[in-house]
Amino acid sequence: MKKLYYLTAMLVTCSLQVNAQYTDVINSNRPGASYSAFAVGKNVIQGEGGFYYERMEHSLLETEANRYGMDYAIRYGLLFEQLEIILDGTFTKENMTNYSVSPSTEYSRSNFTKNTIGAKYLIYDPYKNPEKNKPNLYSWKANHHVQWKDLIPAVAVYAGANFNFGDNPFFPDDPQISPKVMIATQNHFTANWVLVMNFIYDKFTGDDPMFNYIITLTHAFTDPRYSIFIENQGYKSDAYADGIFRAGAARLFNKNLQVDASMGINIKDTPSRLFGSIGISYRLDRHVDPRPRIDNVSDEDKEFIKEAKKKRKKNKNPFEEIDIND
Repeated sequence: MKKLYYLTAMLVTCSLQVNAQYTDVINSNRPGASYSAFAVGKNVIQGEGGFYYERMEHSLLETEANRYGMDYAIRYGLLFEQLEIILDGTFTKENMTNYSVSPSTEYSRSNFTKNTIGAKYLIYDPYKNPEKNKPNLYSWKANHHVQWKDLIPAVAVYAGANFNFGDNPFFPDDPQISPKVMIATQNHFTANWVLVMNFIYDKFTGDDPMFNYIITLTHAFTDPRYSIFIENQGYKSDAYADGIFRAGAARLFNKNLQVDASMGINIKDTPSRLFGSIGISYRLDRHVDPRPRIDNVSDEDKEFIKEAKKKRKKNKNPFEEIDIND
């Protein structure tokens, strides 16, 4: 089985060297809030969405609120493997009760709490050089432990605009259009651990610019259909500051379909926030994959790879490990 692992690693490395962005399996930003540094791949259209519920209580204002909403994102790989266009947002309906008056009062409001379009471009990819990123064919340990080179992240930049439609009761003083910029980094610590960090400067042309950071750590299990994540997000502006912690899990049903669930909580009581969400990600894969080349492989190993590919095609579960000896 070690031989199968080594040859599979060679195949994956060769594929990544040709397409540093595109992956055979869907690469979703859900269920976390951060953006991956890598794009979905040229000519790939990907939709990500979900429903969420949030409970809010404000200890000073003596209010309680229940929020229901839908998150959505459409990602499209355009022109280059490194470039991605992203439309994402959140539509929210809120029912609030005010207990500071007698009798208590109730009211509702609904609108977009986020609606942004922008472009993300990968400016540095440490995995691009195939010579520096070949698997060690003689050491399983070397391929499964963090190395110094893993500390160098992939880096992407993002620029976009927020759109505030009509008379928005959530942001009555915000301009209709405001800018958003971001730096996204991504580290792959072995094949099972991924660290993504976003540093965001939002609405900086208005009266209340906001700095926002997100740190997401994801772990894929031995069965790669399953993964979990933990995340910390911080906000800081003149009007609002908070820290949020999230955790959740995702499951791949096939290479183009993922479902997820997550929960989160904040660190303050003005207001306190408790929320959860469920979602789905799906892609239309129109990516054209150049045929990867494998150099310096013996005829025996080439025949081994050929037989392994045949068995993979017959295997009903594309994520199941292939045993060529059965």
